[in-house]
Amino acid sequence: MKEKTVATNRKARFEYFLLETYEAGIALRGSEIKSVRAGKVSLTEAFVRIDDNLQAWLMEAYIAPYEQANRYNHEPRRPRRLLLHKEEIRRLWNTVRQKGVTIVPVRMYLKNGRAKVEIALARGKKNYDKRREIAKRDAQREAQRELRRY
Repeated sequence: MKEKTVATNRKARFEYFLLETYEAGIALRGSEIKSVRAGKVSLTEAFVRIDDNLQAWLMEAYIAPYEQANRYNHEPRRPRRLLLHKEEIRRLWNTVRQKGVTIVPVRMYLKNGRAKVEIALARGKKNYDKRREIAKRDAQREAQRELRRY
């Protein structure tokens, strides 16, 4: 099983505590999969919404228009359906109804020629959690610098 990561949402790991991850297929059009394979994807503002029919949708994910598709091109920020089992969607829906829990896409990748999205149940971090993480990262960077010096 070959996996090629196309896009990651680094901001999600900083902004949220990731509680549980799921792998979801994504329904794409022809020109969209070509752009995904070229790596022209951004997940920074993306989120997942579950509608009344218990369908999961990837919202605000940017997939750049494919240049060779001319008039058959796609809308870059259109909602895209996520392919999950009904049980998984129901479990996600029940968890999201709690206060402070949301679903965010963490990364998009190609697995056996198919586009997949790793989504995660996430709880928002407070400002002091973010500051603590930045301080920890800075301390690690300083320690690495010191080790390289000797």
